[in-house]
Amino acid sequence: MKGKMLLLIVGACVQVFVLSEVWAQNALLSEWLMDNAKRAVREHRFDEAEEHYIAALKEAPGSNPRLADGIVSLAQLYVAQGKPKAAERLLKRALAIQERNLGPGHPAVADSLNNLGILYHGQKKYEAAERLHAQALAIQEKALGSEHPDVAFTLNNLGVQHTAQGKYEVAERLYARALAIQEKALGLEHPDVADTLNNLAVLYENQKRYAEAEDLHMRALAIRKKYFGPEHPDVAESLTNLAHLYQVLGWYGEAEPLYTRALAIQEKSLGPEHPRVAATLDNYGALLRAMKHPDEAEQFTARAKAIRSKQGS
Repeated sequence: MKGKMLLLIVGACVQVFVLSEVWAQNALLSEWLMDNAKRAVREHRFDEAEEHYIAALKEAPGSNPRLADGIVSLAQLYVAQGKPKAAERLLKRALAIQERNLGPGHPAVADSLNNLGILYHGQKKYEAAERLHAQALAIQEKALGSEHPDVAFTLNNLGVQHTAQGKYEVAERLYARALAIQEKALGLEHPDVADTLNNLAVLYENQKRYAEAEDLHMRALAIRKKYFGPEHPDVAESLTNLAHLYQVLGWYGEAEPLYTRALAIQEKSLGPEHPRVAATLDNYGALLRAMKHPDEAEQFTARAKAIRSKQGS
C-alpha cells in the first residue's frame, strides 16, 4: 500500500513538473512574440505586429499577468489602425481578466476603464466615457490617494468629456486640480503637465479666450520639445493645435507652416497612413480652402479620405 501511495505521489509530481515546464515554455514564447510585435509597431509594420500579438495571446497562459497587457497592446494597435470595434472587444476582455484576477478595486482595472473611456470619446460617446472615467477615479483615489499622478490623468480624461459636452466650468475645475497634482508630484516640465495644459488650452479656445489658449499651447509645445525632442508625435499635436487656433483667428500665414511641420513629423514618426496624419490633412485642407486654394485643398482632403477608407472608418 505504501509503495502504491509513493508511486501515485511521484507520478503526480512528474505531471506537475511537465505541466509547469509547458506553462513556462508557452509564457516565454508569448513574451518573445509580444516583444516582436512592439518592435514591428515602432517600425510601422502594423500587419506583422497584429500577427505577433494574436500569436502571443494564443500562447499566453490564462494566469499570465501579462495576458491583459498583451490584449491592451493589440487594442491600441487597432485604435491606431482605425478599428475601434475590434479595439473595444479587446479592451472589454482585458477589463474582465483584470477584475477576475486582481479584483475590481485594483489600479490596473482603473487603467482599463480609462482606456475604454478614451476609445468611447473617439466614438463621441461622451456620457459613457464620463461614467467609465468616474469609475476609474473612484478606484484610484481609494487605492492610490487623492494626490497621485494617476488620479490627475483620470481627472484630465474627465475634463475632456465635460469639455466635449459643453460643461466648461466643471472641466476647468478638473483641469486645475489635475495640473496642481502634476506640477507638485512631477515638476513643471513633465509631459503630463503639457497634456493638461493642452486640454485646458482647447477649453479656452472653445470659450473664445484666445490669448490664454495661445499661451498654454506655447507652454505645452515648449515642454514637449524639451522632453521628447522636436520630431515626436506629441510635438506635432501641439503644432496642429496651435495652427488650429491661428486658423480660427484668421492668421492663415502663421497657421500654414505649423501644419506643414506637424505633417512632416507625423509621416516620419507614425507612418503616412496613420489616423493622426488623416486628421492633419483634413485640417490643412480646411485652411487651404479658407486661403482660396481649392485645388490644393482637395488634394489634402482626398488623401485623408483615402487613408480612412483603407482603415475602414
